[in-house]
Amino acid sequence: MPKPKIIIAKLGLDGHDRGAKVVARALAEAGFEVVYTGIRQTPSQVVETAIQEDAKLIGISILSGSHMELVGELMRIMKERGLNIPVLVGGIIPPEDRDALLKMGVAGVYGPGTPLREIIEIVKKLVGAQQ
Repeated sequence: MPKPKIIIAKLGLDGHDRGAKVVARALAEAGFEVVYTGIRQTPSQVVETAIQEDAKLIGISILSGSHMELVGELMRIMKERGLNIPVLVGGIIPPEDRDALLKMGVAGVYGPGTPLREIIEIVKKLVGAQQ
């Protein structure tokens, strides 16, 4: 049985990717196949990668403050393209933006310090619910 594929991406001009790499490694060690797209991705690039890779979940790491615009665009493009998989957002997200992201359709929002085991369990539940 193939490992579920997860996309980890950095949207926009955010060049800080240490957290994304830590999460990607933890998910890989937990048994997922992880595709890390690297920094400075556009929402359309992330959607295309997810479609090409037949991903089961997208994880977005964003620290630049442009999360509302970029994640909103990602969700819009996903809907247009018929891509219906969970999206998790991590990074520096002000508490007042969490609810707005969830209303956009994001499956969860996680800040710095979220334990890796918690992220792994959430991903397992979300991916398992699809299969």
